[in-house]
Order: sequence, then structure tokens, then C-alpha cells
Amino acid sequence: MASTHIESPTMANPPTGASKKGTWSFWMKRTGLGGSRILNTNENSNNEFLLSFKTDDTMQIYQIAGGSNQYQYRTNRKFRDVNSWYHIVLAIDTTLGTAGDRVKLYVNGVQETSFQTTTNNMPQNHSFHGLYGGIKQNIGRDVDHGSEFFDGVLSYFAFIDGTQELPTIFGSTDATTGEWKIKTTITPSSAWGTNGYLILKDGNSLTDQSTNSNNFSSVAGTLTKTEDCPSNVFCTWNPLAKGDLNNNATLSNGNTYYSSDQSGYNIRAGTIGASKGKFYWEGKFVSHNPQTSPGMPLGIIADNVPIGTNIAGGQAPYYYSYTYDGSNGSVVYNSTGTNYGTTILDTIGQIGMVALDLDNNKVYFGVNGTWTNSANPSSGTGGYSIIDPADTPLGFYLPAVSDRSSIREYVYAWNFGNGYFGTTAVSSAGANASGNGIFEYDVPNGFTALSTKGLNL
Repeated sequence: MASTHIESPTMANPPTGASKKGTWSFWMKRTGLGGSRILNTNENSNNEFLLSFKTDDTMQIYQIAGGSNQYQYRTNRKFRDVNSWYHIVLAIDTTLGTAGDRVKLYVNGVQETSFQTTTNNMPQNHSFHGLYGGIKQNIGRDVDHGSEFFDGVLSYFAFIDGTQELPTIFGSTDATTGEWKIKTTITPSSAWGTNGYLILKDGNSLTDQSTNSNNFSSVAGTLTKTEDCPSNVFCTWNPLAKGDLNNNATLSNGNTYYSSDQSGYNIRAGTIGASKGKFYWEGKFVSHNPQTSPGMPLGIIADNVPIGTNIAGGQAPYYYSYTYDGSNGSVVYNSTGTNYGTTILDTIGQIGMVALDLDNNKVYFGVNGTWTNSANPSSGTGGYSIIDPADTPLGFYLPAVSDRSSIREYVYAWNFGNGYFGTTAVSSAGANASGNGIFEYDVPNGFTALSTKGLNL
């Protein structure tokens, strides 16, 4: 949602006392770090409520009244995990006698009690700005700070008007794993209330799925559906695992869209790795500048991301990476390119394919639906042999991407199973026997998407 802003209808004036109680719940996966706004209700620039991230990735709840910071709660916790989904519950009840109970923040089912800043506990029976009638709830940015969009993915965004709910309304703890898991059916303890809503349920729909009809509308940007969700986390590129100290590669569209500049080599690794199993993903060549030596790299790495090298490592002393060099059809390993086929990946619009077989320690590369070197991942024939992950520094392999030259710009769009290249859906979904993920081309038999579900198939 890095450029997306959605808003509720104008909230109805609540029944007497209802502006003192309410609960928000949502699941989020951050893809960009730093300051951004999640939720905002804005009467004007001097009177508003915000739930936001600060530049140090702490979370802040605050209300401004008369132009001054009236109430503020700021966590010590830093929200810097760009792979997992967080479940956030903000539950308000200002009628309570104990000041510390009036504003409750829960993260993955556990109440947050450690705050670096608590400015003026909300007084008893205070009418909370976020629960006023006659204003709108804004998701994705603060309407007075247009540049501070939330950079990430949101799901099951709910508001229950008139009650302070427990997180168990929205999630539960798995008895076996101890993991906090989503409840896909939300039943308020009393009712949804006048202004209650549930949006972004099982997709990007802004239609209210509560018992009300408080449908949201899109103000800016485009909401793109993704298969990545709280119950199945897909691999993306990791903005924290990079080989360019100056951060010269930009990630967007849920960290699946890679853009580099002309000021040095830029490398990223994936957020999910594996030591066994069979996995498949795709990358689309979007653009390059200037129009020379444009080959697109497809790679894997089982070492720390190297600094200042190209094509996802493959250069001494980083021996534990393998990359298909789209400019000449070779596989680069240990600084040496080995002829692997004649299929070149150097044209705008081409789609590269990677099939990683960690049960037989092979990697396969393909272009536009055809596997290079006459290989066949489904039958296990051909393929490029790789070092057993147990014998590598990391003990597992991660997807890897880079530009190919330090003086050219490259843009690649990756599909790890979300069914999109950037904001463009795959044109014709291929067969996928695993049922996990949506891809342009047929997924080889026995392979699946690199996701939490895929790791456990």
C-alpha cells in the first residue's frame, strides 16, 4: 500500500457513550521500514487520532486536540520483521476506572505493556477522537501528510464500534506450535455497532463484510490482491539483506518489484530459505537503461549477501551462490561461468523461471515456459548440481537477485506465487498441482511456491 489510501464513509453519530469504546483489529506485513501512517481519523489538522510508525519503527498511538499532542503511547518494541505478519489490536474503553486499562495495544495476542513514552493517560469517560461521528477513518496514510503512506500489506481490517474487545475475538493460539493464528470468522462479543466494519477479507475488496454496509472507497493508488496472507507467508525480497550499503536498489509492490540505479552493484536476498524440498518462482524483465548488455540474472545464495559484486554473488570469496546469466545463458558459480544452454534472457517482457530441487541438490533455469539445457525438473533430468545446503555457511538456500552491471539501471518484477508481476496479474495461470501459489507457467510436478505452506507440504 505504499501509495494507496482508502477511507470509510462518514461515520454516523454514535449512541450516547459509544464514542468512549471501540476496537480496531488488523493483520499487517511491513515491506518498507521507517515512518508511516496506518490509521487516521481527521477532523482537521489540529484535531486528529493516528496509529503510526515512527522513523525508528516503533509504533505510536496519539491524539491531537487544539493543535497540541494531547495523549500519546509509544512502544519500545521495534516492528522490523519484513517477512512475518503481525496482528495488531487497539482496544479503547475510557469508562474504566484504571487508567492503564483504557487504551490497550495487543501484538500477536499479547498485550503490549512496555512503552518508552506515555504522555497523559487518557482520562476517564473521555470521548476518543477516533470514535467521533461526522468524520472518516483513513487507512494507509494521514490525510494531512500525503507522503507518509503505509508501506506493506493489510488483511482482515476490522473495527468494532462500542466495545473494548479481547484479541481472542480475532485470533487464537495454536495448541501444538504456540503460534498466534488468524480467525477467519469474527464474532463481536456484543455487536459490530453503528460504525463497525470488516474489509480486506480474503482479498482486496473494500466491501464491508460485517453486518453493516460501511463500504470503504479508494482515494489514491491501487489495491493489488496477493496470495500472501496471515495463514500462508510467501517469500519476497528482503530490504535488510542487501549488498549495496547505499541502498541503491528500490523494492516496491510488497517487495517483489526490484529497481536498481547506476551507482554500484545492488543485490537482494529473499526472506524465506529452504534446506529441503522443491520450489519454483518467476521473474519478469521490465526494463533496462542503457540498452546494452541487458541480461537478467536469476540466482540462489547460501552465504551472507556479498558487498559490491554482481549477479547475486558468484564471485570469490562468495562461493555458495549460483546464477543464470541471462546475457549469455551460462551459470555463474565461484567466479566462473559454465555454459548451460543457449536460451538468452535479455529482452523486455521475457519471464525467467527457477526450480530449486533441494532433495536432489539441483537448480533449474528456464525462459518463457521452456527449461534451458533440455532439462526437466519434473523428471529430475538435467539441471545444475549445487552444494548440499548442509555444507554451506547458512545451511539453506535463499533466492537472490541483482543488477548485472554497476553502471546500468534494471527493473525486474518477481512472482513468488502471488499471481502478479508488480501490479499486473499473470496473463494465463499455469498448472500447479500443489495448489499453492499462482504462476504464469506450469509449475513442475512435485514443486511448489516458496512459502510457509510450501515448506510444510
